[in-house]
Amino acid sequence: MSIHDIKVLDINGNPVALADWHGQVLLIVNVASRCTFTPQYNGLEALYRRYAGQGFAVLGFPCNQFGHQEPGDEAAIRSFCALDHGVSFPLFAKIEVNGRGAHPLYRHLKAAAPGLLGSQTIKWNFTKFLVGRDGAVLGRYAPTRTPESLAADIEAALAARVTGTVHENAPPTS
Repeated sequence: MSIHDIKVLDINGNPVALADWHGQVLLIVNVASRCTFTPQYNGLEALYRRYAGQGFAVLGFPCNQFGHQEPGDEAAIRSFCALDHGVSFPLFAKIEVNGRGAHPLYRHLKAAAPGLLGSQTIKWNFTKFLVGRDGAVLGRYAPTRTPESLAADIEAALAARVTGTVHENAPPTS
């Protein structure tokens, strides 16, 4: 299974296929409005604005599994993100990232990029996954990693060419 085979619901409850982002580099993040790391919304938005024109997107998935730090409904989340953090990157309906109710997206991400000591558990909000243009999971980053600290990895993923299912870091030929 590829990440592009997975379907999700957007923040308005509409079904969306992740295949819509095929060919783009993605940063997928489980987010929350009342978390110590919530100010990272600003850094995520800055990355989105900086690299969107190069084929990059941030995808935010609200999650209430950690200390009930995302208690609102989708309308409240959408409003908070827009008004308090100027978020323009795509947001999705609340999901679970751990346990029996974990969304297939997060089951896929965790299997492709396990955490410390092979753990497939998401430890907290604002865990980040970098996905290449071909849908391959390139990296997993702890909530303590700031969005700004991922710029070099994002730039490398954007520079990579996709041939078949293998990324090549060769410059484009003219």
